Amino acid sequence: MAAIKKPRGFAVFLFVSYLLLLFYFLFFSEGFGRTQLREDYQYNLTPLHEIMRFIQYRHILGFRAFIINIFGNVIAFMPLGFFLPQISKKKKNGFQIVFSCFLVSLLVETLQLVSKLGSFDVDDLLLNTLGGLLGYIVYLIFHKLAKRKTKRKG
Repeated sequence: MAAIKKPRGFAVFLFVSYLLLLFYFLFFSEGFGRTQLREDYQYNLTPLHEIMRFIQYRHILGFRAFIINIFGNVIAFMPLGFFLPQISKKKKNGFQIVFSCFLVSLLVETLQLVSKLGSFDVDDLLLNTLGGLLGYIVYLIFHKLAKRKTKRKG
């Protein structure tokens, strides 16, 4: 029984570390312009608007901005989809995990809007939720491989 709790405890530790790092990058990182308060509220409520803008103007905005905006939002939320089923006391299905990732993303976007450290962007909701889904898929793959490995030993 203790052997089962140790990996879960380690997963909880990694999850909390991830959340702290995510919180730092989303609200305090100078590299992402999070230390400058904005006077006005910035938001995008049109799905795919900012994604298409970054794709269309990637040569003007720069490769770094394109990668960070499009892939960074996906990658940033992959650990959430990966760790949630590991630390949950109840077994959660894929819909619950993805919906939880969406809710966390919505909370982040709302906090960015209210704090004026960032902007509310519906495209970020889509990309972050996609990241959560991909993280959950990676979890399923690892879980299946671990089960297969355990079967061979047993």
